[in-house]
Amino acid sequence: MTTQTTAPKTPSAPTAGTAKGLIGIPAPLGRALATGGGVLTIVATFLAWTWTSAFPGDLTVYGYPGGLQILVLIGGALVTLLGLASYGVTPLAWLAPAGADAALKFATLATFATTWYTIIAISAQLGGVVNLEPGAYLAAAVTLAAFLGALALPFERPAPDPFDPDDTGWERFEHTTSQKWQTVKAAFSADSPRPVRTLPAWADILIIVAALAVALTVFTYGIGTEYDELFVGFLIIAGFGFTALHRSGLIIQISQITARHQSVTVFGAFLAAALFPFTQTDDQYATIGVYILIFATVALGLNIVVGLAGLLDLGYVAFLGVGAYAASLVSGSPSSPFDVHFPFWAAVLVGAAASLVFGVLIGAPTLRLRGDYLAIVTLGFGEIFRITANNLDGTSGPDLTNGSNGIAGIPDLEILGFDFGTQHDIAGFTIGRFANYFFLMLLITAVVVLVFRRSGDSRIGRAWVAIREDETAALAMGINGFRVKLIAFAVGASLAGLAGTVQAHVTYTVTPEQYLFAGTTPPNSAFLLAAVVLGGMGTIGGPLLGAALLFLIPNKLQFLGDYQLLAFGLALVLLMRFRPEGLIPNRRRQLEFHEEAEAPTVLGKTGA
Repeated sequence: MTTQTTAPKTPSAPTAGTAKGLIGIPAPLGRALATGGGVLTIVATFLAWTWTSAFPGDLTVYGYPGGLQILVLIGGALVTLLGLASYGVTPLAWLAPAGADAALKFATLATFATTWYTIIAISAQLGGVVNLEPGAYLAAAVTLAAFLGALALPFERPAPDPFDPDDTGWERFEHTTSQKWQTVKAAFSADSPRPVRTLPAWADILIIVAALAVALTVFTYGIGTEYDELFVGFLIIAGFGFTALHRSGLIIQISQITARHQSVTVFGAFLAAALFPFTQTDDQYATIGVYILIFATVALGLNIVVGLAGLLDLGYVAFLGVGAYAASLVSGSPSSPFDVHFPFWAAVLVGAAASLVFGVLIGAPTLRLRGDYLAIVTLGFGEIFRITANNLDGTSGPDLTNGSNGIAGIPDLEILGFDFGTQHDIAGFTIGRFANYFFLMLLITAVVVLVFRRSGDSRIGRAWVAIREDETAALAMGINGFRVKLIAFAVGASLAGLAGTVQAHVTYTVTPEQYLFAGTTPPNSAFLLAAVVLGGMGTIGGPLLGAALLFLIPNKLQFLGDYQLLAFGLALVLLMRFRPEGLIPNRRRQLEFHEEAEAPTVLGKTGA
């Protein structure tokens, strides 16, 4: 019996004469158009795009890009670098270890879309294309040419190496990961006769530092966009640019490096986040930062329930409200019926303990349900909490929560003489109120991350995953499903209550309307669940990134008015269509959603 196999092809080695692009332009000409278009795009950003400074960003200056021109400049630079990498320029091989052609398509699309969006916005706002200067016309032409040239490049995917169909799922994952890494190494060594060696640890750490610095810069730029048009352009260039780098293999390579140094990556990520308030001149954007951390911390707690244990909880925001109300009642508010003022550590324990108790009380009778039935019950709990808090006003019920007026006048925190409500000077920087709470929430987020990592890697964490994958099989193997799910519910609820204690002091007021199932702004149960699913279920970075995006984007898209949720919903649909496993996927879920890409391919027939 014989089996015919073919050698795997590296991504940078096209199949001559077989692959074609979407249009009839020859591939060499298309590559030249794309690369040349990227260079001319850079030149066009240094020219004036309009004659009047009425359009935000002042695009009238020659020799100095501003506003949206800067985003187009970044896109043009990325197109140029990927275009040169597609020619096999050795110093740029690191940018496209998996091949540059597919990445070049998305990079040119990002630049084209951002440029034409800017031109359309100028024409619509100023009253026609007559307001455009030669730089805008040049940019429109060269980005269109670059995009068409990229479409002429062939669509090729390397043939996967065959593997034994009887391998276990983990063996298949190891095989797939090994082949991807071999592809990356082959791309680096294509033009060098020397064997490829793994980078030393110090080089890996430098790459991690550079990646975190870029991430901090991108986040700071996105959160600090001064006008609506700039933020929309930022979304376009960031979305397609990230896709381009992912297709080039650079994101995968950096992910492998961070996986080898997880502790360094986590520490560096929190250090980079701690630098964020120092990049702000006032509390305007530090305010958004602290709310993002609150939202992200609650989403990470929900990730234990949904991502690890597989329990669909649609009323999770109620646990945030329980913690916030419990802390506000004992923190010295004049609206509280209890004349007590606990220190911060005691208020934190009260908020987390109250949420823990409610998690056990709600979970004990309901966690014997599964699937949609559990989702309906938890949804009902969320609504019952909000309605109950609204009725405890002394008229419809006991005077406990002050009804719809909520608990107001919650004082600022003071820890060891440090007043979080006043400004402080640190190393020559003035840190305001919201920056103080940002550092506090960052510390709480670190605690939640530690709890998530330790619990996920523990015996109980493995039991959660077993319940999520197949509860019947897990029960047959001796796992106490009810106890395991109740622990997940209780831990997730206590983490939400922990974040609620800080939210109560940040917002000064706790009202029932803050804890809806769905609304135009987070936090609410729908947005929390979307943050977990979009970011990546079962991961640490996924919910953090998903929560940041889901809080920042609605906050910046308020100019759309009634169409805000429509645009946001379309974006979610597209993301779920093209990346259903999430932005930072769990390895197991990534294989599940792309099983067809990892399935063994029969390359020949066997015969006697």
